Amino acid sequence: MAERNVRWGILATGGIAAAFAADLVDLPDAEITAVASRNRESAEAFAERFGVERAYGDWASLAADADIDVVYVATPHVAHRAAAGLCLEAGRNVLCEKPFTLNLREAEELVALAREHGRFLMEAMWMYCNPLVRRLRELVADGAIGEVRTVQADFGLAGPFPPAHRLRDPELGGGALLDLGVYPVSFAQLLLGEPDAVTASAVLSEEGVDLQTGALLSWESGALASLHCSIVGGTGVTASVTGSRGRIDVPSGFFHPDRFVLHRDGRDPQEFTADPADGPRTSLRHEAVEVMRALRAGEKESPLVPLEGTLAVMRTLDAVRERIGVRYPGEAVTAAA
Repeated sequence: MAERNVRWGILATGGIAAAFAADLVDLPDAEITAVASRNRESAEAFAERFGVERAYGDWASLAADADIDVVYVATPHVAHRAAAGLCLEAGRNVLCEKPFTLNLREAEELVALAREHGRFLMEAMWMYCNPLVRRLRELVADGAIGEVRTVQADFGLAGPFPPAHRLRDPELGGGALLDLGVYPVSFAQLLLGEPDAVTASAVLSEEGVDLQTGALLSWESGALASLHCSIVGGTGVTASVTGSRGRIDVPSGFFHPDRFVLHRDGRDPQEFTADPADGPRTSLRHEAVEVMRALRAGEKESPLVPLEGTLAVMRTLDAVRERIGVRYPGEAVTAAA
């Protein structure tokens, strides 16, 4: 791709789409060419808010727009397979919000479509693109804390959420695991890869979604990950990685940290902080920058958020759901390890 602005299409107009658009507007080499919603009025209001030239009242028109270099799919995750698939089949490159899909089968279908059509595809796991998270991963890979023994991570919201809320609606893929638990699972697998065994327990709602879930992942190396997510209790949203020669603690908001502390045996603690030039910790710009870098390099996937890693996380999420007994309407039996 020539060194011109990367032209984005935004599919959906909810809160995460608005947050992403606001960060795109601040990138000098990005432009939002079009936005689409099943509600034309919503698309038009979004377009006016962010100075977008085209507003479509259906997804297909956005997918067919040849002036778009890449589409950001920001629908609820229950619609990711349909929305991203439509764009890939139309020849568009895609950045798809997390969780990537409802289950592994859908994720595999999207990856197959991307490869069939020769398109770029990436899960919007912004945590993996965060500069400080990337530094943490480098330290662990370089042996700063020795061999990893344990990973602990949690993400819980206090609620309470009424039964009609999307987080409790089975029709929308509700529950703590897919919305929140994807972060602890992705964090653990960023450092340790796909686990060799998965155990889990959960408290389910009357609607059949998980209100809170605890998972224990284990690896043949002897490493363990203790992970928790909840929509009935606010947690610290912290993470910790313990190795044979030290530990890294990530304070509240581990998936978009502003600092972390490295503890090494026999040394004073060392604090790593975010560079103010990287923008606010809530910024989604880093994943957008990575997508644009990859497109210009002619890459079909990102080395920061590889598709095999996304599939591995989906396998783990499927395995956890199999253990806790959560299945969504119309969903086939989950393929869990």
